[in-house]
Amino acid sequence: MDPENLKYHKEHTWVNISGNKATIGITGYAQESLGDIVYIDLPELETSTEANTELTEIESTKATASVISPVTGSVVEVNEELSDAPEILNEDPYGKGWIAVIEVEEGADTNDLMDASDYEKYLEEEVKLK
Repeated sequence: MDPENLKYHKEHTWVNISGNKATIGITGYAQESLGDIVYIDLPELETSTEANTELTEIESTKATASVISPVTGSVVEVNEELSDAPEILNEDPYGKGWIAVIEVEEGADTNDLMDASDYEKYLEEEVKLK
């Protein structure tokens, strides 16, 4: 997926919304910050998730991090390939490294998601604060 055409959450997840389905992954910034990813606890199918809450966890050689859901809905598909090869999250975070597909709840608010340009500005500000 082209990172320029995605929407972004402030907790460094990306989302590609098509109809009522949202494909979710972590950003390049997130995977770089984490270092080598060694494990992902994939969400279970049919699990309900709320925007701004933990969808799953990722473990790297540096830390364990929560993956925050950018949308409210139900998990309808997970990327099983990541169970055996979590390093895909480092290698191709915007393509083969997608984590889950969520069926977005009708009427769910996605207004707080940023476009690529706004996310870049957000990153610049966040890095300055560290």
